[in-house]
Amino acid sequence: METSETANAQNALKSTEFPRIISVDDHTVEPPTVWSDRLPKKYLDVGPRIVRAPLKEMTFLGGKFAPVMGEPGDDGPIGDWWVYEDLHRPLTRLDTAVGYDRDEIKLEVITYEQMRKGSYDVPARLADMDVNHVQSALCFPTFPRFCGQTFTEASDRELGLLGVRAYNDWMVEEWCGPEARGRLIPLTLIPLWDAELAAAEVRRNAARGVRAVAFSEIPPHLGLPSVHTDAWDPFLAACDETGTVIAMHIGSSSKMPSTSPDAPPAVGSTITFANCCFSMVDWLMSGKFERFPNLRIMYAEGQIGWIPYILERADVVWEENRGWGGVADKVMKPPSEYFADHVYGCFFDDAFGLKNLDAIGVANVLYETDYPHSDSTWPKSKEVGEAQMGHLAPDLVERIVRGNAIELLGLNADGLWAP
Repeated sequence: METSETANAQNALKSTEFPRIISVDDHTVEPPTVWSDRLPKKYLDVGPRIVRAPLKEMTFLGGKFAPVMGEPGDDGPIGDWWVYEDLHRPLTRLDTAVGYDRDEIKLEVITYEQMRKGSYDVPARLADMDVNHVQSALCFPTFPRFCGQTFTEASDRELGLLGVRAYNDWMVEEWCGPEARGRLIPLTLIPLWDAELAAAEVRRNAARGVRAVAFSEIPPHLGLPSVHTDAWDPFLAACDETGTVIAMHIGSSSKMPSTSPDAPPAVGSTITFANCCFSMVDWLMSGKFERFPNLRIMYAEGQIGWIPYILERADVVWEENRGWGGVADKVMKPPSEYFADHVYGCFFDDAFGLKNLDAIGVANVLYETDYPHSDSTWPKSKEVGEAQMGHLAPDLVERIVRGNAIELLGLNADGLWAP
């Protein structure tokens, strides 16, 4: 039976306008000329560029995406492909699925003409945000992948660094430029292969108002050092000093959770939060929050319902096993206390997590819409939020839907990015 407190909260929420959403996890599909307009001429034939070509074959099993581009004249559906050194990566319907019925969303190649224009065009994006009751949005990349690992995996480091910087310049100056009117919030990349270069890029972008940088949830999956080493300290120091939040998206380790090589995508889609879970424990047991007290991290698209048990378990392990667990000299207080001060969970559809908000902390939760991906709640993010947050008082809804994001990302009082 519904309690009087819940009924009162629902009535209060119904009587007030649902807050304009600040989404901390949307995506941009980069226009075809992002790199060709910015790279030196000598790199135009090997740098990222769009080629229209047929699909030879494509699979997505065991968490591994494996497309094969055909030759001109081959049979097969035609799509637009990003070509970069030896990489061939097609645009797919999963990159931009909003506006399609769920049963129509399949693993298939597409062209720019076949995607919703708001995926790559600023005015069209703002219009789609208006439809979805979204005021502002932080957008992760598509071709570079969620933390720029495309450039990390390339062989030419000079070209890779230029590619990272070109993306960041486009992100700040065009995607989040004057046409966006402060409604698009910049999220930049770093050269993951060099922590000193990464620190320099964080500071370069912080100087022009950027307060978020993408990073890998589990760097060793990319062949990089873990957060338990000192290798990342220059990068972490730059984030600590500039107030730049480290944003980690599911899949930012190029390895989606799965159970077996032949597991269908539905298995991985159900457990996408798993890498976030593993990553958060890494950070909580790393000692980095002691060394960098201003550091803050967020988990995009990781949902939040799993967090209470992990915090409970981490505290028990710290209390009972820290003597032999390798953390006694660097994790000086219960991990849940570090979580409260440094970690943010992000969700778009998590009724269970919202019912257990007291065990997570209202200050540590952010809202997202995942536009234009297949999981997106567009164009009904407001309705989803109203349904799932109906038991919460309006002031708590305000914090979750926009207030926490304003504080974390350094937005102005109106929830806009102002460089």
